[in-house]
Amino acid sequence: MNIFQGIIIGIVQGLTEFLPVSSSAHLIFIQNLLGVESSLAFDTFLHLGSLLAVLIYFRADIIKMIKAWLLSVGDILQHRFWEGFYSDPYKRLSWYVILATIPVGLVGVLFESHVDALFAGELYVPGFFLFVTGTILYLSQRMASGKIDMSHMGWFQSLFMGLAQACAIMPGLSRSGTTIASGLVIGLDKEFAAKFSFILSIPAIFGAFLVQFKDIGVSMGSDGAAVILGFLAAFISGYFAIKWLIDLIQNKSLDFFSYYCWIVGIVVFMGSITHIF
Repeated sequence: MNIFQGIIIGIVQGLTEFLPVSSSAHLIFIQNLLGVESSLAFDTFLHLGSLLAVLIYFRADIIKMIKAWLLSVGDILQHRFWEGFYSDPYKRLSWYVILATIPVGLVGVLFESHVDALFAGELYVPGFFLFVTGTILYLSQRMASGKIDMSHMGWFQSLFMGLAQACAIMPGLSRSGTTIASGLVIGLDKEFAAKFSFILSIPAIFGAFLVQFKDIGVSMGSDGAAVILGFLAAFISGYFAIKWLIDLIQNKSLDFFSYYCWIVGIVVFMGSITHIF
């Protein structure tokens, strides 16, 4: 992998990790198009770049959540957990993120080999699920914004979005698109649905980073420059992707991404089954 390829793949990772178009599908597509196969070290740094982008963008909320969670642990030791839990929305948010992360963790552990087989399979798999992503996005945009925000969210809403994130482990099914759409279905405010979706991505991305961390030094010798520049590209593009999507959700429609997913999904699906590519 050369430097140019590393930067291109990094940009694709950063944009598609947070835009509702499926990073897994686009990474498969771009690597096939460029004729390269990324190393575990490269994938690890791409995840680190995306993780850094969401951590910096939501740094104020994350700091409040960490402080609130530590206070909540103190409440447990003092046998007044529920009193503090219902008095501070950030305490609830921190625990709800933990609850919502459990489904994707279970899927990753129990079905890892099956998921890996799908990623290594034919291109029609991500092509099909990319079409599904477009349909989910289109239908979600036909729903009115709900009124449930951080102060009113409960365990059901968090677990529902967590289950949606677990389903999005499939190649081609957008994590952000699926979780935001699921939040709208159960009545979350549009802006909060996006914020919770992005914050929910933190433990998922961090988990992927930890899984790959043991192999982080394997390819640094030969692909060091490509790895570092790919990381920077993923971080910068990821940060602006978050900013752009939140603005779109607040002020415009996500229909463009629906049409995009449909077109790319159909083209890749038909091209795969007809062996054009």
